[in-house]
Amino acid sequence: MKDGFIKVSACTPEVTVADPRSNAEEIIKAIREAAEQGSKVIVLPELCVTGYSCGDLFLHRALTDAAEAAVERITKETAFSDALIFIGTPVRHGAGLYNCAAAIHRGKLLALVTKENLPEYSEFYEKRHFLPGMGEPVCVGFAGFRVPMGRDIIFSASNIPELKVGCEICEDLWVPDSPGVRQALDGATILVNLSASDELVSKRAFLRNLICVSSAKLVAGYVYAGAGAGESTQDVLFSGYRLIAENGALLSEAGRERKGIISSEIDVKRLLYERQKMNTFRGTGHCLNVEWMPDQAETALTREFFRHPFVPESDDEKSERCEDILSIQSDALSKRMSHTHSEKALLGLSGGLDSTLALLVTVRAFDSLGLSRKGIISVTMPCFGTTDRTRSNAEKLAAALGTSFRTVDIGEAVKVHLKDIGLSPEDRSVAYENAQARERTQVLMDIANAEGGLVVGTGDMSELALGWATYNGDHMSMYGVNAGVPKTLVRHLVRYAAETSDNGELRDVLLDILDTPVSPELLPPDKDGNIQQKTEDIIGPYELHDFFLYYFVRWGFAPSKILRIAERSFEGEYEPGIIKKWLDTFIRRFFSQQFKRSCIPDGPKVGSCALSPRGDLRMPTDASPAVWQS
Repeated sequence: MKDGFIKVSACTPEVTVADPRSNAEEIIKAIREAAEQGSKVIVLPELCVTGYSCGDLFLHRALTDAAEAAVERITKETAFSDALIFIGTPVRHGAGLYNCAAAIHRGKLLALVTKENLPEYSEFYEKRHFLPGMGEPVCVGFAGFRVPMGRDIIFSASNIPELKVGCEICEDLWVPDSPGVRQALDGATILVNLSASDELVSKRAFLRNLICVSSAKLVAGYVYAGAGAGESTQDVLFSGYRLIAENGALLSEAGRERKGIISSEIDVKRLLYERQKMNTFRGTGHCLNVEWMPDQAETALTREFFRHPFVPESDDEKSERCEDILSIQSDALSKRMSHTHSEKALLGLSGGLDSTLALLVTVRAFDSLGLSRKGIISVTMPCFGTTDRTRSNAEKLAAALGTSFRTVDIGEAVKVHLKDIGLSPEDRSVAYENAQARERTQVLMDIANAEGGLVVGTGDMSELALGWATYNGDHMSMYGVNAGVPKTLVRHLVRYAAETSDNGELRDVLLDILDTPVSPELLPPDKDGNIQQKTEDIIGPYELHDFFLYYFVRWGFAPSKILRIAERSFEGEYEPGIIKKWLDTFIRRFFSQQFKRSCIPDGPKVGSCALSPRGDLRMPTDASPAVWQS
């Protein structure tokens, strides 16, 4: 279970109604196939030993005796597997019959989990045959074993503390107070559901949402296996729906196959990290713990990790997300301007991506406040590294958006300053670079004072993570609208603005800005006037750093785990050695540059990952990176 990944499977065998012997054959085949894939948790449908649709045949002892014999056989013939296996079966106890999930491990029956909520509406009439599960577990004899039987049982892997499995049966998921709530509060990180929910128009989408939301609310993995082929079609159809989710994210889903297996890997360490952050998962003490022990072989990964975790995958979601982010940024700036009674705003417009996004946001804020865009003072401040391309794009952008525009050439002022501090004209050290950035900040602050305006910061979250900003230079502003937006998302937001604009001039300049290499432009251009200093050549590709940032800050992944999934995600794009090099750079800079983040200006949080010292990241400036470095 390296890095916390546990492979799980949801299986739908083809059943024969009221024929447990035949069904045992199909169930064993399905378990064997899932086990061969390396699954450690295997889930089959509700009452799959007999078939869910047996009706009044459930009242016949011949059927329940045959079901018990089938469970005994399945238990013995799956002893080869170290997986925790759940199969649905009827169980007699006393004068009652119970709808149960039999939990099997290494050839032993561990427990019988009873269904708590029996539907008695529409096409369902389970109370005609079954009793609801008892609260306190009782000890019963079944299939040659003496085991606990009850509704609240958690299966804890004795050798993997993060791996605890709870069980629901079909209707249990649909009720307000589901067993899964109690089980999650008592530590279950994976919930399984043995189901026999029939197919109806639009029901699948509703069920998908229900499962994903439940897994998000409970910060859990969820494995759902539905009944399928072979069930009676007298009045309904069972479609074999299967789904695996993790904390709201859909990992795997069956199509309209009425039998088959789906598998994926649930990250239980990630789930536990999120619960620890939330600090709301306190145990209830209601659940009985039953131990099991899987092998700890490395889990082969099949699930995908999107290269750009901050950017939505689907086009529809991208548009919606862009509007949300731009609204959060502009609404936050509007509030700050209203609070400070400012009717003017200033920003340094370089012709690069970050300042472009900041200007787009500022324009939105002014429009919402009913202020003239002429109150936005876009200031370009060319110096030693400024190219004609970026300078021209800054001017075109300001004109296309209808803002005021000023040019303040800081070259002579920086030369005087460098002379004053005794720096040689040939020196190209960090002092040479940072003097330009600090001069630009001074110019903006002083114009803001003269105009009674507010300086809008342009730096993004990726730069904050890496400390790629001049302390008290571009690091400083009066409000940082991009502080919660990583570089990969900045690029996407600017592209979205270009694609949705009906202003041809604006669209053209935005597309050219997107095509311009990312650069601080602090070193002189080459002999042909092209940008010589390219940020990603110096500190590494931003798509890698944003990937590292997301999994390090949002999920607390160890660098070895980040490296593993990055190598999988960027296979064919970057060699493993290159990924390792830039991951080492990320860790080193993230720790060493915390002093810059400890005093950053206010700025809006737009997503689940943020670096504000007043919010998400309470990190000491002097923390050692030793335990995170290989």
